[in-house]
Amino acid sequence: MAKVGILGGGSWGIALAVLLHKNGHEVTLWSALEAEVEMLRVNREHKLMPGVILPEDILCTGDNRIAVEGKDLLVMAVASSFTRRTANRISSLVAEGQKILNVAKGIEEGTLMTLSEIIEQEIPQADVAVMSGPSHAEEVGRGIPTTIVVGAKSKATAEYIQSLFMNEVFRVYVSPDILGMELGGSLKNVVALAAGIADGLGYGDNTKAALITRGITEIARLGTAMGGKFETFCGLTGIGDLIVTCASMHSRNRRAGILIGQGKTYEEAMDEVQMVVEGVYSAKAAMALAEKYHVQLPIIEQVNKVLFEGRSAEQAVKELMLRDKKIEVSETQW
Repeated sequence: MAKVGILGGGSWGIALAVLLHKNGHEVTLWSALEAEVEMLRVNREHKLMPGVILPEDILCTGDNRIAVEGKDLLVMAVASSFTRRTANRISSLVAEGQKILNVAKGIEEGTLMTLSEIIEQEIPQADVAVMSGPSHAEEVGRGIPTTIVVGAKSKATAEYIQSLFMNEVFRVYVSPDILGMELGGSLKNVVALAAGIADGLGYGDNTKAALITRGITEIARLGTAMGGKFETFCGLTGIGDLIVTCASMHSRNRRAGILIGQGKTYEEAMDEVQMVVEGVYSAKAAMALAEKYHVQLPIIEQVNKVLFEGRSAEQAVKELMLRDKKIEVSETQW
């Protein structure tokens, strides 16, 4: 049995708390929001995850020390925009070599850092790993079979975390390519916004398939330029995560995109979804990285123009369709 502190009382934190408890571990669930802690203590259920009940012996707390000290593993499950703040908040409590698993997805706009890089900067004494893949919290919390990947700098850390999480409905692979995993998990949210916009415009399966296929091409193009492994983008944390995020109504990014395609601003869409839409925060960062590494991201570029420059969704689609003629795979020879 391991002692696990989960930082973040939202849907993902709850789903993983239930999973780890089922696996026999001692789980503490922390939230920075007093109202959320009280709701979980009293109701043992979150309004975002109806029907997923927290066992009584999962401790819900807002106390940093209780959540962090003496834990074999800390799971960072806060929204990406709160990762730095949360890491800074607990830094002095984290022991040398204490394992932290980040399960959020995003890129910090100002610094262009991945979330694991942020945690390492704020908590340099920690052993930081990541977990990513096609895994909606709503389904994990209900025990629906899911497959995911843990990335770490050492094989021993990855395999230790793999052993904590893996069971008959939650299969865990391991990978050394932390960067590729994080880029796939972050950039797919921007493409999922595009897929949702297409749905909101009333387009069909052909459009969705095109966005998924060309979207993973853009993600891999940038990711490999930054040092990620091409195979990673062909796997669960690349194409796998992109498919589920573009296709499912569990996806807050797709749902927000649908509303934008129907004419709402991204602020109005986020208000209606009532959850953090990570793709909005990653979109600008993706374009800054594209400029830094001299790669073209036409889909992600058009998403940025719709979100932040007032371009209509219809015009964005037209510009994508009327781009210069291209060969599909540039390395292919006649």
